[in-house]
Amino acid sequence: MMRRNYLNTVGLALILAAGAAGAAQAQDAPATVEEVTVIANDRAGLIERQPSNTVLGVDKPLIETARSASFASDLTLQRYGIETVDDLVAVSPGTFTASFYNVPGSVAVRGTLAEVYFRGFKRIENRGTYPTLLSAVQQVEIVRGPPTAFNGPGKVGGFLNFVPKTAKVEGAYLTAPTGQVEVTVGSYDKKNLSAQVGLPASFGAVDGGVYLYGELEDSESFYRGVSPKHHLLQLSSDFSTPEGYFVSFGGMYYTSEGYVQTPGWNRLTQDLVDNQNYIRGRDTTLVDADGNGRLTPNEIGSGLLKGYFGGGAPSIDPRFTLDTGLGVAKIDPRDVFISERDFSDTETQTYYLDVGRRFAGDHEVKAQLFYDQLTNQRFVSYGFPADYDTWVAEARLTYTGEFATAERNLVLNTVSGLSWRTFEGERKESTAYVALDRRDILAGAQPNDILDDPFSEEPGGIGLPWNLHNISKWHDRGAFAVADITIYDRLNLVLSGRLDDYSVKSQDVGTQASAGNRLGYKDAKGKGTYSVSASYKAPLGLMPYVTYAETAALEVSQAGDINPGQVPNGSWISDSDLREVGLKGQWLDGALVASVSAYRQTRTRLNSVNNTVVGHRSKGVEVEARWVVNQNLSLSFNGNNQQTIVKGPNTGFYYIPTFAARTPGELGYGGGYAVYSYATFPSRAVDYEETTVPDTVASLYATYTSDVMNWGQAGLTAGVKYVGETSGTVPGAVVYPEYTTATASAFYARGPWMARLNIENLFDKLYFTPVADVYANVAVLPSMGRQWRLTVQRSF
Repeated sequence: MMRRNYLNTVGLALILAAGAAGAAQAQDAPATVEEVTVIANDRAGLIERQPSNTVLGVDKPLIETARSASFASDLTLQRYGIETVDDLVAVSPGTFTASFYNVPGSVAVRGTLAEVYFRGFKRIENRGTYPTLLSAVQQVEIVRGPPTAFNGPGKVGGFLNFVPKTAKVEGAYLTAPTGQVEVTVGSYDKKNLSAQVGLPASFGAVDGGVYLYGELEDSESFYRGVSPKHHLLQLSSDFSTPEGYFVSFGGMYYTSEGYVQTPGWNRLTQDLVDNQNYIRGRDTTLVDADGNGRLTPNEIGSGLLKGYFGGGAPSIDPRFTLDTGLGVAKIDPRDVFISERDFSDTETQTYYLDVGRRFAGDHEVKAQLFYDQLTNQRFVSYGFPADYDTWVAEARLTYTGEFATAERNLVLNTVSGLSWRTFEGERKESTAYVALDRRDILAGAQPNDILDDPFSEEPGGIGLPWNLHNISKWHDRGAFAVADITIYDRLNLVLSGRLDDYSVKSQDVGTQASAGNRLGYKDAKGKGTYSVSASYKAPLGLMPYVTYAETAALEVSQAGDINPGQVPNGSWISDSDLREVGLKGQWLDGALVASVSAYRQTRTRLNSVNNTVVGHRSKGVEVEARWVVNQNLSLSFNGNNQQTIVKGPNTGFYYIPTFAARTPGELGYGGGYAVYSYATFPSRAVDYEETTVPDTVASLYATYTSDVMNWGQAGLTAGVKYVGETSGTVPGAVVYPEYTTATASAFYARGPWMARLNIENLFDKLYFTPVADVYANVAVLPSMGRQWRLTVQRSF
């Protein structure tokens, strides 16, 4: 409680002090002094260049929007050395993310998983399936709260919107060819090559441009045995005519391999976290009798998972007992759970088309098409294989217009339209044999701790079957409208609403499917979503605001599908709501912007194993400030203090550590334990705090950029990030201490050449990130140590 009050006080003091400074500057500065524009001074890309329609569907600066939202330009990402979505905590409050098995696919916002959008369209779910790259974006926008009615239905919490690099910047097309080539090398054999080119493409009365970006990665990793590789190709094209017609089209093609999921360290104890003392030992009861390098079902017998139902310890199974090499030894953070058989191969294809016309008076009609496809096959040798093949398509027709009185005392900006979204996909998974603690990481992967997978054929041509095989289809037909009303250029009201007509059909043909799920279920339902916001432009550059929202959204799994077991009871669609108040401000001609917000939200989260929907209630305070002090120096601060409550009873399935099953580690590490309902623990049958999310997260960054001199130009960025204490969620869980890390970046440019040096975890701090989802109590990811990368860029 003390930390929450302290953060509130700091945030309010920051806003009020800045407001006073802005007022004093407005009174005291001589009107004849010529000022350099803020945009010219902003050499770190911290200040908005143009309005965005991401939040509301109508163009509006984020700083004037009655919602908590942030953005990061490609220049800011470069200066701050941000490579993955997990690093967005440096530029946006409330974005700490637990480990999705060391694959940064999505970011958590306000304690729950955020959705990912591309140019305002929702992509297929990505919960650690593949890394979401930031290198090809012109800007990434982080919105805290639900998507607007314009973007479609979604849960409160937050979402990311990626704006790809284009030949149209700040409303104008390129007038000359531009481009660059980058080569990056770094620690742990990092190798990356990227190239981009932008071309004006005007012919006759048509004005336009084309932008192409490509990237290749072939690297090793801090974690031994992880060797990430990817290919990315992105194209964007924009054209318009003097009559107001316009068309935009493009796409992104991505493939990757080697981004294998690793849970990090198993056999969790407090001594492991505090002193890196790892409990050693192996079970030799199970033997790879046929010598194929893995344990097949006939060699394992019954499953390696025991259910814990409270009371005393489960019976001892000799297959679970460590019987050789017992002891304790130090473990290196680079040594994590991995084997040569582990793999993850991904391909995504994303395409878009916009066609429309702008009319006089800021009116516009636009038709849009969007398509996103995902295929992924992966295997983690503790016993989790998966095979996803899904696609989603969306069509959207919108009308945008402005209406105003002659004196503009009343201005209405509105967007309305229709949308149609359809999904088809298959999700195959097998959890028939799972034993995460079975492997002694220090001994390395052994044939009798690599569990079988359906990708490998057994003698006779029969492999391990998929015990889950969901075949899912759903459709969403929606109508939406947003009204942004400004009265006397002071009071602003935003009304947003949509009505969606959903239909779903899903079946599970896996080997463990029930008779009902095997036949499949279908259902249809209509649901509404709305939000109301109000803000007021007060003196001293301040803008207080308030927002209330109620939303409905599909409860999808990690391939975007809906489980058939959710259809009969209606849990395939869920409700959420948000209450938010805030105060924003901008001073010094826009060189200083800041905001503080407080929120309370309720939403749901799907348990990925037994398909139960668990309610969550979150509340918190967020502070953000960006200050372009002058043309050489800029500062930014982000901080949040929050609490997420899991609403009991939590009936989800979770793997639990041996101590929670009242079993000594040496008698249980050869197998695994789980509760089929978390309410087995009495303290989880009622509301409890989600401790994998830290109460407090903050970051402070400073950037210095020299003037352009005869010798060139140079710059330096330094930043620190603080993350509060976290822990597992079982009673008596292992605790992960709070930590502070530092990063540093520097660049030197002369003529068309630039060199950049980025150093992560500058002081080689060891810290721990909880694992998300059902393995949160049985694994933890140790931090990456100090890393560097050097980029040489040639522009033309």
